[in-house]
Amino acid sequence: MFPDDTRKQRIQAGEMYSSLQVDVNFDGNQLKDAVGDGDYDYVYVDGQHTAFNETQLAAFTGTAEDMGLPVMFRIPHTRHTYLIGRYLDLGVSSIMVPEVETAEVAEEAIQFFYYPQVGRRSWGGAARRGVRAHDNQVSRLEYAAWWNKTGVLGIQIECVDAVLNVAEIARPGIDYVSFGPNDLQFSLEATPDSPFDTVDDCYKYVAEQLQGRDVAVATPTLTPS
Repeated sequence: MFPDDTRKQRIQAGEMYSSLQVDVNFDGNQLKDAVGDGDYDYVYVDGQHTAFNETQLAAFTGTAEDMGLPVMFRIPHTRHTYLIGRYLDLGVSSIMVPEVETAEVAEEAIQFFYYPQVGRRSWGGAARRGVRAHDNQVSRLEYAAWWNKTGVLGIQIECVDAVLNVAEIARPGIDYVSFGPNDLQFSLEATPDSPFDTVDDCYKYVAEQLQGRDVAVATPTLTPS
C-alpha cells in the first residue's frame, strides 16, 4: 500500500499547512533535530537559490521518507517545468514552480507533474516516493492513480501581470498559488500605474479571484498565528 496522504485535499480545502525549509545536505540526525517536535506537513528544499545536485536530492528524499516526511521542492527556474517529472523521480512529493507569469507555463507544469490520463509524466524511477518501500515492484496504474490523487503542485506569482491574470493561470491541476513577495515588490515598483499599492493588495486580489475554486492561496508567514 502507498502512504495514506490527504495533504492535497486539505490544501485545496484551504486548511492551514506548514513546511520547514531545510538543507539538502542534512543527514537523518540533522533532519530529526531540525524538525524537533514541530508538526510539519512538508520539509522544503529550495532548488532555485541554493546549491544542490541530483544525488544529494535523491539521498535526502530517502532520508525524509524514512521519517514519514514528504519533501516540497522549488525547481531551479520557471523554464525547467519540463524537468518536473525528473525531480519527482528523485523522490520529491510536491513541486513549486517559481515566477509563473502565463497560463502556458502553468499548463506545462501540469502536464509534466501528473501521469496519464491527466498529464504526460513519464513512467519510471526507483527513488520515487512510495516506490522504495516496494522494491520498485508497483502497479503502474495503481501508482499513477495514487500519485495523481496525492501529489501537490504549486506555483509562485511574482509580478503584477501574473496577479492580474491569476484566474486564467491557476487552472485545474494547480493546488495552490504562492507568492515571491520581494520580486513582487520589484514588479510593483516598476509599474506604478498598476491597480495595486502594496504586496498585501496583490494577496487580497488573488484570494478574491480564486474564491470558490479548488486552489488554495498561500501567503508567506513565519508562524501559524
